[in-house]
Amino acid sequence: MYQPRTPGYDSQDQVTRWALPDRVFFACGACHILAHAVLEAHGAPEHDVIWVKPAGGYWGNHIIVGAAEWVFDFHGYSRREAFFAHAWKRNNRLWPGWDATLVLLPRKVLVSGMRSQEFDRRLKLRAPLEFLHDALPRAWRYLDRFPAPNRPLS
Repeated sequence: MYQPRTPGYDSQDQVTRWALPDRVFFACGACHILAHAVLEAHGAPEHDVIWVKPAGGYWGNHIIVGAAEWVFDFHGYSRREAFFAHAWKRNNRLWPGWDATLVLLPRKVLVSGMRSQEFDRRLKLRAPLEFLHDALPRAWRYLDRFPAPNRPLS
């Protein structure tokens, strides 16, 4: 849930998209790739993949990994309640009346555009190789910026 401020930014231009700073790249269209990397590196069966699915007509799709007390996205680890309170407040400031539902996703949709579309036609995820370059190595490098847990997160 990030609104790019780059003048002339076109989300369909793969060269422009790839050139974004990592934080923006994983906030604007590659959050699902980062979620996949988190699950590969630190995932446990009880971790959920959560799609913040905006109400019809609104922007702000976002995919995160979550557990009972925390969530992970391009910001790193956040307390679950604080994350959602901030997201709703910020998105309502950008788009008055914004609302969303939280949808649990099967992990397999994160790296398959076809499976994401089969799950929900509004979910248009790119596979890692559908970016200008393979987005998974970039996600793993970005993930290295955050402290690794001593045990699987829960």
